[in-house]
This record gives sequence, structure tokens and C-alpha cells, in this order.
Amino acid sequence: MYENLFKNPLHRVFVYGTLKRGEPNHGIIKDVTNGYAKFLGIGKTTISYPLVIATKYNIPFLLKKSNVGNHVQGEIYDVDSAMLRRLDELEEHPTFYERTEEEVLLTPEARLRPGKTFEEVGELTKAWIYFLPRYNPTLLEGSMYASYSNNGKHGLKYCEKYVRDPSYDHKKEVQ
Repeated sequence: MYENLFKNPLHRVFVYGTLKRGEPNHGIIKDVTNGYAKFLGIGKTTISYPLVIATKYNIPFLLKKSNVGNHVQGEIYDVDSAMLRRLDELEEHPTFYERTEEEVLLTPEARLRPGKTFEEVGELTKAWIYFLPRYNPTLLEGSMYASYSNNGKHGLKYCEKYVRDPSYDHKKEVQ
């Protein structure tokens, strides 16, 4: 195992949308043929960002605009290089989304208890986050979320890639 880690180091990733447990794209992280991934705990950005749901496909986007929106909650994983490449492919990094390393709070789920704040039980760590760096400013006029769920009260169901119209470019809606 140790020899393998030298050849294939782990990368810490913060996911906030469809890659989380129970969400439509989580199967990508669970699929060992894509590489290795280990769930570490719940994460929260230390800086507020706008988390929006946009396009006719109801895709969650984290916009690269600090100090706007919310401290976004997600999940943190350690992944190997193969899994990171697969996530980059899904997120179309670096041409659409841009992966940048940010400081986030990490808390093992067992430490989240009533009466304790995330900040009291969390520890700072660096993790890669996929942001939408170039976006239409009108996205800042809509709802912003602190946490994403496909089954949220917003009622905006995510449309998976295999169901989408291949002739339609959803990127034009957000950029």
C-alpha cells in the first residue's frame, strides 16, 4: 500500500453538489474502477461563496466570488490521481469549471453534535474545490444556498448528462 501511495498520492477534494452521498453523481466517487476515494467527513468553506442552481438542467454551480452567498457545506474526500482525473473530466476542468485549492473546515460526522458549532469541532484543511470562474452576473440575482440537495425545497431536479439534449449548450446559459 505505501509503495502505491508514492506512485499515486492522495488529493483532498471538497464536493458540494451532485457528487455528495445520496446525490445523482455520487456513483462516480463510489465506482472503484474510477480510482480510490475515502470519505473523511463534512466540510464547510471558510469563505462565503454563491452556490446557485442554474440552466434548464438544474446544475449546482459554486461561483468564484468570495464573500458573497454562504459558507457552503459539502463533503471532503481523499482521492487518488485516477479519481481526480475522473472528477476533472466530469467538471470539465480547466475549460469550464476551475479546480482551486482552498482552506475549508473538516469535521468527522461523529463530532457534529447538538450544541456544538461546526467551527468548534472542525479543523482547517486544504482541499480542491470546483468553481465556475466565468459566469453571467445575473446568476448572483437568484437564490443562493448553503447546502445542496437534489431533493431540496427548491424543487429543481438535476438532469443527468446521459438524458440531456446533445445539441443544446447549457454553458451559454451561465457564461
